[in-house]
Amino acid sequence: MPDTILLTGASGFIAKHCALALLNAGYAVRGTVRRLDRGAEVQAAVAPHLDDRAALDRLSFVAADLTSDAGWPEAMAGVAAVMHTASPFPISEPKDEADLIRPAVEGTARVLNAAADAGVGRIVLTSSVVAIADLRRKRVQTAEDWADPEAPGASAYGKSKTLAEREAWAIAGARGLALTTVNPAFVLGPPLDAQFGSSVGVIRRFLAGKDPAMPRVGFPVVDVRDVAALHLRALQR
Repeated sequence: MPDTILLTGASGFIAKHCALALLNAGYAVRGTVRRLDRGAEVQAAVAPHLDDRAALDRLSFVAADLTSDAGWPEAMAGVAAVMHTASPFPISEPKDEADLIRPAVEGTARVLNAAADAGVGRIVLTSSVVAIADLRRKRVQTAEDWADPEAPGASAYGKSKTLAEREAWAIAGARGLALTTVNPAFVLGPPLDAQFGSSVGVIRRFLAGKDPAMPRVGFPVVDVRDVAALHLRALQR
């Protein structure tokens, strides 16, 4: 039997590509979704791109939410490793930054502790370059650097990713988990379906002329297929 990988937030833009990469690599995938009816969406998204359509038989779903303990022990049962991609990513700043930070940080703690409780020792976590970069540093920044969540102008999303990754490393150290974080920049590339979230939504907004002017703006961009391949490689190595 192939190893089963728990993929959190399986209906997300990055997560669907991770599911596809895992299935094509021969793994079984158990995806967490907040509502089980989202499972059909993920199946329909990955099916046309599978090397073998029979791989869909290795894709299953469980209901679990980052804000609740319910469902996580069942989700972890019998899995070989966890890919934790689930984290809120809105286009606009929330009215209350805690609405973004709390589920990211507490959800990461919930997932990693549930993994440790179940004896699952391998975690690949989707973090972000915003947990590393500080534009006040005029030098190349590396995995040794951390963003400052208290810096002037720090976004709620940047705070959520920085604090969540710090929490992950703290738990991994305390509970003996083998943790790898993936810190992509702005993730673009071909969506697998019409439910593609905020990243592609930003570009759609530009092209639709939703804003009265186009600022001189740039993003460091990474292809979603490369991000999924890196998650897979981190898992295997």
